[in-house]
Amino acid sequence: MNLTVVLAVGPVIEFDWYKLAPVVVVLVAAVLATLVEAFAPVRARRLIEVPLALLAVASAGLLALHLAISPQDISGATANGAVTIDPLGLYLQLAIAASALIGLLVIADRTVQGDDAFAPQASAVPGSEYEEQARKAGLTQTDVFPLVLFATGGMMLFPVAGDLITLFVALEVLSLPLYLLSGMARHRRLLSQEASLKYFLLGAMASAFFLFGAAWVYGATGSLSLSRIGTAISGGLTQDTILLTGVVLILAGLLFKVGAVPFHYWTPDVYQGAPTPITGFMAACTKIAAFGALLRVLYAVTPGLEWDLTPVLWTVAILTMVVGTVIGLVQRDVKRLLAYSAIAHAGFILTGVASFSPDGISGTLFYLFTYGISTVGAFGLIALVREVDAEGHMRGQATGLDQWRGLGRRSPLLAGTFAFFLLSFAGIPLTAGFVGKFAVFAAAFGAGAAPLAITGLACSAAAAFFYARIIVAMFFEESPDDSVVARTGLGIGVRTLGLTQIAVAISAVLTLVLGVIPGWFLNFTEELSLLWVP
Repeated sequence: MNLTVVLAVGPVIEFDWYKLAPVVVVLVAAVLATLVEAFAPVRARRLIEVPLALLAVASAGLLALHLAISPQDISGATANGAVTIDPLGLYLQLAIAASALIGLLVIADRTVQGDDAFAPQASAVPGSEYEEQARKAGLTQTDVFPLVLFATGGMMLFPVAGDLITLFVALEVLSLPLYLLSGMARHRRLLSQEASLKYFLLGAMASAFFLFGAAWVYGATGSLSLSRIGTAISGGLTQDTILLTGVVLILAGLLFKVGAVPFHYWTPDVYQGAPTPITGFMAACTKIAAFGALLRVLYAVTPGLEWDLTPVLWTVAILTMVVGTVIGLVQRDVKRLLAYSAIAHAGFILTGVASFSPDGISGTLFYLFTYGISTVGAFGLIALVREVDAEGHMRGQATGLDQWRGLGRRSPLLAGTFAFFLLSFAGIPLTAGFVGKFAVFAAAFGAGAAPLAITGLACSAAAAFFYARIIVAMFFEESPDDSVVARTGLGIGVRTLGLTQIAVAISAVLTLVLGVIPGWFLNFTEELSLLWVP
């Protein structure tokens, strides 16, 4: 279905809504959710927002799948080249929708007392009388759902952007809601607001890098269209210093979103301070979207600059793996530990990206999907582990490693499932994490990037230590005795309405299936990479 929009001044713009459907559905739902916040009665908002958000994201994923398996070739540009639909973009949209759908289940969950992970009044000063009044009144922040939908829409637009302007708009649409969501934690409000401010300031700096790089690329090529920039590079501009500088600055903006070194400083603070359901959503979906955009820039736009960019990517990948692993070894907070784990995983994925081969793309696509699913499940489980005071009232989340001692005895199913996700992150066989690491490291060896693969193997072996440390604390260390619980509130409460358990179960099943029988999915990503490589 085509709709031609004629502007009063300027060219005719044609929108193929059939190709744009996955993104449009999510963004329209976000607007509707905003109107619900403005006009619906307070008590009815949650009953409308949660089904609307879940339905919109599920519909977007199904539409992306429908477009991908359509018998007709739907590849091509629309909106005058602002959006490019192809197999790679549709796969990434489907992966984002799947992770976001699971993440929304965790975000929508509440404890049996009716508390969710978000402050009852985000605008209230932490610790103020107004905040206490809002808590006692049972207020909830349902505007979380339109913010999540806007972020998801931006993420789904990010990997299909056809020019640098659309790429920047998508970057901001996905980032701005996350800045707000990071500061809305119900407990430890000051830490949450500090995380939000750091994320915003560093994100603004990354956006400035991106815009500055876009200006330099435009000066060198005379275009902001990714396809035209690629044509100009192929036509002999590979030695242009202005062009190379611009491309590096654009890559800096994208590498910030994946948490690669030296653009990683926001990651541990934001992962620790943000509401845990938002941490899982952000860690999974943002990484998929940002790596999708990075793949498009590196493989479709700048293949002629491969020799110039390879040293940069190798350096960033090695530093990311080493820094994430080494600093992760000394962490004592579970969320902060997984933040450095996420940094290390960004380096592992960059190993596949930097191989500049179809096998590298295939391994990267498999890794992104499986890592996203496992990450949402892992943070969903962290959201279930809460402090409980001596009277049995549930307080904030228990993320200190000492608080997880003996969790395997008190809640064996929760601890066992979390251990399974940790084993997947470590790359233990029969998990999806092992297959993903094997795929990207094998691609690196095959493409002559042996130093990257060797560094990745060494860091994976070292990282297994801090994953094992959590497992040991859960199953092989004694629980705090009753006197310690009464004094410090280290009891653990895990009772919710059950949406998180559903999300975790889906994540665990997919992680196991893709670890035991990964062949069909690997074949799919291999065929996809061969179709997409220019």
